[in-house]
Amino acid sequence: MGSFYLLSALPKVDLHVHLDGCIKPATLLKLADRQGIALPSNVISDLVPYVQVGEDCTSLTEYLTKFEFVLPFLQTKESLEQVAYEVVEQAAEHRIKYIEVRFAPQLHRENGLSAADAISHVIQGLQRGEEAFDVKARAIAICMRNHSVATNLEVVEAASLFIGRGLVAVDLAGDESSYPTTLFREVFALARELEIPVTIHAGEAAGPDSIEEAVLNLGARRIGHGVRLREDANVLNLIKDQKIPLELCPTSNIQTKAVNGWDVYPIREYFDQGIVFTVNTDNPGVSGTDITREYRVISEKFGFTLAEITKLILNGVDASFLEPEEKAALKRDFELILIQLGVYESSEPLN
Repeated sequence: MGSFYLLSALPKVDLHVHLDGCIKPATLLKLADRQGIALPSNVISDLVPYVQVGEDCTSLTEYLTKFEFVLPFLQTKESLEQVAYEVVEQAAEHRIKYIEVRFAPQLHRENGLSAADAISHVIQGLQRGEEAFDVKARAIAICMRNHSVATNLEVVEAASLFIGRGLVAVDLAGDESSYPTTLFREVFALARELEIPVTIHAGEAAGPDSIEEAVLNLGARRIGHGVRLREDANVLNLIKDQKIPLELCPTSNIQTKAVNGWDVYPIREYFDQGIVFTVNTDNPGVSGTDITREYRVISEKFGFTLAEITKLILNGVDASFLEPEEKAALKRDFELILIQLGVYESSEPLN
């Protein structure tokens, strides 16, 4: 059995994937037709440049324009349910057995939905996908850095209604360089008070101090991206000692220029230093990627073996925001599949 076949066959986890970064051009056509919104073209191939970046993407700013294009189509309960369902469908195609899908409820309210409505309909779409594709799916509600404290507190309050009912955490995302992590202590104090787990985008467009703030003052149990962690040995040791998992998204990190190139991407360095991290897609539609491709990239560019990739996949199970009993059951399922594939504790190189 070939190593690359095994890579496709492995059960997988995706803990960092954005709902609005997963829209297929074909779905966009359907949503536009249903909602009476004009598109630049009705040819699927013509729409790809509007929703997906190329290899020549120059910055995070350019990357984010793809979200501006799709958001007007995601303002109804039907569209949120449809896209959430399709995220799970796409996950199943790459043997993802558990996925956490994040989105910002306040960005889906132009047609009168409340934050709680947006969360409810995304969860309904995920649950439909669970039933259809045998993929466990959960939601994460995002607070936006450019939103007011009051607007973000509303997200946390709405999220609290769905803890244990399909939502597992809250997040902070957006322009990290312009809106420092220190501005959001009040928002995430409420999350801690309500006992909602927290993950924070940090160390992507700002330095390690943003990661430190997220962990020490915002209560982050995971860090989204964290590629700039290595710039401060003290913060690196904090993350390592507390075993705070990083949610690395290799292709996206290169496209947004969070890291200037594969030759300086810190994934092997972090692995060898014992930093706990997971591998994720971030935005499969925008980045033109999938979870299998992410693992193939790190195997080809950084020499990750099948055994090491298996460890990273199990890191994803351990780092999930599932309740302990659910997490233990998922890990048993993964270990059984890995044993059946003959790769558990394998040291077989991929190239």
